[in-house]
Parts: sequence; C-alpha cells; structure tokens
Amino acid sequence: MKEDSKGREPRFTDLGLSPDLIEILNRLKFTIPTPIQYQAIPLGLAGKDVVGVAQTGTGKTLSFFLPMLQNLKKKDGMGLIVVPTRELAYQVSGEIDKVGNRLGFRTVILVGGANIAHQVRAMRKKPHIIVATPGRLNDHIERKTVRLDRVKVVVLDEADRMLDMGFAPQINQILKSVPRERQTMLFSATMPPAVAKIGHGYMKDPVTVKVESDGLSAKNVDQGVYFVESSNKFRLLQDLLREYKKGPVLVFCRTKHGTKKMAMVLNREGFPSEELHSNRSLAQRRRALDNFKRGKSRVMVATDVAARGIDVKEIELVINYDLPDQHEDYVHRIGRTGRAGHKGKAVSFVMPDQYRDMQQIQALVGKEIKILEAPGTIGAAEIGKIAHRYSKPSKKGGRGGRGGRRPGINRGRSGNRGGSRRPSGGGRPRSSGGGGGGARRSGGGGGGARRSGGGGNRGRRTGGGGGRRK
Repeated sequence: MKEDSKGREPRFTDLGLSPDLIEILNRLKFTIPTPIQYQAIPLGLAGKDVVGVAQTGTGKTLSFFLPMLQNLKKKDGMGLIVVPTRELAYQVSGEIDKVGNRLGFRTVILVGGANIAHQVRAMRKKPHIIVATPGRLNDHIERKTVRLDRVKVVVLDEADRMLDMGFAPQINQILKSVPRERQTMLFSATMPPAVAKIGHGYMKDPVTVKVESDGLSAKNVDQGVYFVESSNKFRLLQDLLREYKKGPVLVFCRTKHGTKKMAMVLNREGFPSEELHSNRSLAQRRRALDNFKRGKSRVMVATDVAARGIDVKEIELVINYDLPDQHEDYVHRIGRTGRAGHKGKAVSFVMPDQYRDMQQIQALVGKEIKILEAPGTIGAAEIGKIAHRYSKPSKKGGRGGRGGRRPGINRGRSGNRGGSRRPSGGGRPRSSGGGGGGARRSGGGGGGARRSGGGGNRGRRTGGGGGRRK
C-alpha cells in the first residue's frame, strides 16, 4: 500500500469513519487497513455502489460492514448481506457482532439447516442486519416471513461462488425484492462475466476497486505442485501430515463421499480429522469447525462448497488432494492460508493427465507454480514427457485429461472395487479421495452433471436451474 502525504501507512482514522467506530477498532487492535479496505471503505461511506475484487483473506468483510454500520446509524433502515454458505454466514455475523454489538446493532442469520420458526421469531425483533444464504432467504420471501422493503444497503459477498453454485435465479429474486433506492456492494475473488452482469443490471454506476492486479494468487502463500499417480497420493498425504506438525492442515477433496472416506481413514491412521461437506447437518458442520479451530482435530477434510467460511488463523498447509472442477476455486482454496499477514503454504497433487488443468491454473493465478518432488512422485524427466503428451487438447474434447481415457487405466473397474482401506486406489483418473471411481461433473447451476459412485457404478443426476440450498 502506498504511503500517504505524511510519509506513513494510511490508517483507519484516515478513511472517514466515525469516532465511535475508530474507538472500537482500536480496542480490537485494528489500526492499518488492508488495500481493499483502504479503497472500498471511503466509497462505501459515500453511498457509492462498489464492486470489490480481492483475494480471499484480504479483509473484504470489514470493507463492507463498517460503511454499512455507519450509514445505517444515519438513517432508519436495514442492511442485507448475502453469502454462499452457512459457515460463511456465521463467520460474517461474528465479525459484525464484534463491532456492532457495542453500538446496539442486532444481527439475524437466515441459513438452511436451521429451524425456520426460530428465524421467523428472530425477524419479529426487527434486526438491523440480515446475514443470509440465497436459498433460505428465498424460502422466507416466498413464505412472506421476511420483508425487505426497509433494506438500505445490500452486500453480495463471494458473488462468484454463489453463481458457481447455481444461485443466479435466487440472487435475481432477492435483488428484485429490495427497494430500487439502495446502496449495493458486491465483493468477489474473481470477476467472471456472470458477476459483471449483476453489476451492470442491478447497480448504479458502480465503482470497481481491485487488489492483486498482478494475478489472483495470494502473495503470502508459497505454492507447489506434486505430479503423482493416483495410487501414491494417499502415501504422499501421510508423509506431508507427518512433516507439517505445527499448525492446522486443510485437505480438499472433490466429492462428498471422498471427503467422508478420507476423514475416516485419516482418523484410523492416527491423524485426528474432521469432515466438512454439504451432507453434514448444520450442527455437525459447526461442531467440526469448532474442533478444528480449537485444535482438537488438526486436519480438516472439506469440499469446495463447505469450505467457504473456514476462517482459522495460521493454517499451516492447504493440500489440494484433488484439483477443483472450476479453476477459480483454486484461488479460494489457497486463500484459506496466508491470511492477515501470516505466511502459508499450499500444495496440489496433480496426476499426469491433469497437466493441462495445472497449466490453466497457473495462467489464472499469474505465476509459475514450482514443481516439488518426494518419494513416490514423478521425477523431472518424466514430467517433460507428460508435458509433451498432454500439452495439446484431446481430440475427444474436455479439459486436460478429462476428455479421454488415460493409457493403461481400466476406468472404474480396478483398485477399490471391493472396498479399499486407502482413499487413493485405482479407478478413474479423476478419482477423488475415496470410493473407487471418480466423478465427472459439469460446473454451473444449469444443465446436467454426471457422477460416478463407489465401485465403478455410474449414475446420472440432472441439475436444475436453481442452486443448492445452504
């Protein structure tokens, strides 16, 4: 961040915040704003519509709720914050309460998995701020148990992820249900066309602020990639968990089934672990997060959807056991470490036929990710052959190795057919943390998605136009 005219770093006192907010921030030891806060807060205080593009973990939450609190103090009304997942809703609400409770602000959380009658009773107490997921908020709109006619400020947090999850219809309905005269702020780690469309359609002359213009990769995160065959992935995971012993470790798998099986096997192997995915109840997810934050379980195994809202300080290592379906999710994954000025590390396990996927991820983050070697991984000479083999698109289409079969792999018929103790065994090349065959899934909210279950069995699930309720 640039120094101001006085030759020092800008402080929150320079941004136009009220004295009572500054006093609370000082008590919380918040004195120097992050780049996104420095740019977005003055615009928010001025009532401007704001589009903020910044990597996860850069302080976006304060960027929108501090202006919201100050502006709501000046005029009667409500604030509405829409987030993709339950975990993120609780995280955002907790951050707001640290400041807002001292000023008399009341917050209500509307998320799926919680008792809707309790939420209706909470709304009758006339809260000042609603923090909600799109699915549950639309339930309340349809039931007419929530009225949004008093909303003065709307925030869409992690908008790219909400659209990836298929929540575009719900977001459109929400924005049609709030008054036309309002302030709208949209924050996202990436800016795909669908997010930009919201800015053009529902915002008035939005001002765009960006940080990390040299790429989307978190600057405090040391990134690396291991090229490894599926059969050696679990052994490599164990070696890394033995090597990194100081802090929490976050492991990403692609499927809910793979996540569950991975956590079960890690616990059996002596690595206390929690699982976090959308098949878990709200109470189970909150308990898993609490155990992870308190250090009772050092390892969290999670899917992309459920991992939003994991705000654990000083995560030592993020492991992409499976590469994400959406390349943009890589940015969100590694953003779980290296937060708030701390250093972090993120590594990815990449199978040979995923070489092109990794190349596209490198292009997205704007930097070359160094290749690492360990026992059981593929050496530099072999990686050169892999690069030559997979550097061109497959004639059958698809990204990387997703378009055709890998040579020498009997897809869905080998490895874990009879049930394996290890989540890594054969099956399809895109296999996840467990259950034999992997999965082929199309992104977005519309269209169909094909998934294969354990033991090579295949099933077809057709996706609707809406999103998964969180």
